[in-house]
Amino acid sequence: MGTIAADPARADDLVPAEVLVGRRLRDLRSRQGLSLRALAHRSGLNINTLSLIENGKTSPSVSTLQQLAFALKVPIAAFFESDPIDKQVVFTSAAERPGTVFGSTRMQNLGKDLAGRAVQPFMVTLEPGKGSGEQTIVHTGHEFVYCLRGSLHYQVEDVNYDLKNGDCLLFEAHLPHCWENKGNDIAQVLLVLCPSDEREVPGGRHFSPRIFKKEISMKIAAITDDGKTISQHFGRAPYYLVLTIEEGKIVHREKRDKMGHTHFNKQHASEGSQGAGHGMDSESHHKHISMAEVISDCKVLLCGGMGMGAYESMRQLNIQPIVTDLSDIDEAAQAFIDGKLIDHTELLH
Repeated sequence: MGTIAADPARADDLVPAEVLVGRRLRDLRSRQGLSLRALAHRSGLNINTLSLIENGKTSPSVSTLQQLAFALKVPIAAFFESDPIDKQVVFTSAAERPGTVFGSTRMQNLGKDLAGRAVQPFMVTLEPGKGSGEQTIVHTGHEFVYCLRGSLHYQVEDVNYDLKNGDCLLFEAHLPHCWENKGNDIAQVLLVLCPSDEREVPGGRHFSPRIFKKEISMKIAAITDDGKTISQHFGRAPYYLVLTIEEGKIVHREKRDKMGHTHFNKQHASEGSQGAGHGMDSESHHKHISMAEVISDCKVLLCGGMGMGAYESMRQLNIQPIVTDLSDIDEAAQAFIDGKLIDHTELLH
């Protein structure tokens, strides 16, 4: 079990990591006036999982904490430290690094209390076979990794990188990534997170075809009521407009019938049952699969509104959903081609 020293000089002041992380999560959630169910909707995590974390019954993985940090719009360090003081200069001695164990990963914060949080440096230590968790991580800004000891396997998008002592890696953090110590010795790395500045739309991520394996030809779909505008409701929209993109141009468009809530009237009342977030239960997931069968050849789904459950279901089907505030399909598609389309995940419900 990991522990955190509130005062490094006092050994009896050690607090179990699971307990402190749970307390901080409950405090951050309460400050924003969110219920457990509301945070489950926003983060895509099961309400029972959140309850276990808050009660100190389980230690979340780094990827889970990244989801929570994204949903609460706080740095990941907020889960294992007290409220920052906002210093312009931060000195951290080797013996006084605040840190904890998230799942199987030990992280020490090297920049506690830095004003603005423009840079978030950590020392990360992993035992053999341990890593960031089962889910890939996505966040804003950039990520820098420098291997200090042992070796570390990083996957960014579909590309693998094996870092050894002295190797480093720098990448745009909106690309899905994860890491694991596949060696036989302990690995230690310097991890520096540089979130996007405050001018970026909260929760927004930019998407372009290069994220999808730089394909010369690909298909994207848009939910629609009329074949011209993007519908505000994924479940109710009766059609998909499927666009074929080749070398940055729309070369073909096709309207396809889409299953919707009217096809599931008998089951609709049970949606969100068993304590899961909106549309997060297995029955809803099967409905989402049925809705997406006709666009299984598409890489992207443009929508104006969507539940968190449908959003996660599409991702599991290897279809990237993008919630956009643009209503015109052609305009949104061109923004995607130009790499300027923003995923407004704060609009998920």
